[in-house]
Amino acid sequence: MKDYRLAEQEMRFTEIVWANEPIKSSDLVVLAEEELSWKKSTTYTVLKKLCNRGILQNKDTIVTSLISKKEYFAHKSVEFVEDTFSGSLPAFLSAFSRKKKLTEEEVLSLRRLIDNYEEEE
Repeated sequence: MKDYRLAEQEMRFTEIVWANEPIKSSDLVVLAEEELSWKKSTTYTVLKKLCNRGILQNKDTIVTSLISKKEYFAHKSVEFVEDTFSGSLPAFLSAFSRKKKLTEEEVLSLRRLIDNYEEEE
């Protein structure tokens, strides 16, 4: 399994890519300077690092993501449940709902997820 952990600044940088992809690397330099106050060299260093880790790609000066924002957060969610609750989704939901009351809409949404899962099986 790939390591998709992102440090805070890497995450902010990747968010810029997700919001603007596909993006020319030169345009990314401008956005990183505006939003992160980064110099050109910092942008290219972080870009290269994230490309080497399989998160982004810079092909013919066009930067795109290799993992979508949705996929990234799905992976992080699974990782959190595995690390914190020994992989038990019911244990996570139990702990979560003890501190935050679920709305009726959230309960219905969870029921639909379970129903759709059962239909797919």
